[in-house]
Amino acid sequence: MADTPNSKVLLVDDEPGLRESVQAYLEDSNFEVRVAGNAAEGWDLLQQETPQVLISDIMMPQVDGYQFLKQVREDARFQALPVVFLTARGMTSDRIQGYQAGADAYLAKPFDPEELVAILTSLIERRAAQAPDPSETPDIATMARQIEEIKALLTQRGSMIKQNNSGIRIDFTPREQDVLNLVAEGLMNKEIASRLGTTVRNVEKYVSRLFGKTGTNSRTELVRYALENGLVTT
Repeated sequence: MADTPNSKVLLVDDEPGLRESVQAYLEDSNFEVRVAGNAAEGWDLLQQETPQVLISDIMMPQVDGYQFLKQVREDARFQALPVVFLTARGMTSDRIQGYQAGADAYLAKPFDPEELVAILTSLIERRAAQAPDPSETPDIATMARQIEEIKALLTQRGSMIKQNNSGIRIDFTPREQDVLNLVAEGLMNKEIASRLGTTVRNVEKYVSRLFGKTGTNSRTELVRYALENGLVTT
């Protein structure tokens, strides 16, 4: 099982059978998996949402894995994205070419799915440990001020909250709703991550999505908006 719940993976491979079997195994191992049948589809999915790991076949029609990885690495958004190559080409020279292209790991087909899970988990944990959390570490004073403002809002909650009779309807996912409820309790990202059994980086992503869906720009604005429109369920 993956140690990080709901870790997002993008799998790009032109073999339907392999896509289905790998997707099923990874989902059983607590990953969220999106799949693409070629590099063009994979690139489109990357524009929609950045996964925590990209898994790509090398031997694909039109655009092969090396060309796809070059395209990925040339985009500043994906330069640090962990990439795992899956391929039937297992020669040492092929592996060297894969690493030189910027791959983080290389598995030759057929491979042990447990090994793939171990590699994915390691890459995700390594990146989480190395990367600072942008919502907490750069400006602790701002975060602390917002937490105090949220606590002040909570004292006014009874007079602010509505039964969502404003006509506002926002399609939150269950996890987004959980995060919103905990933000509204005045919890910081580390505390929310501990409550939900996930990583701080995942919490930050959910908070960013909440900002986008509510049109707010700070935790204080988010909580005020949620309370005023009856969007907090606890």
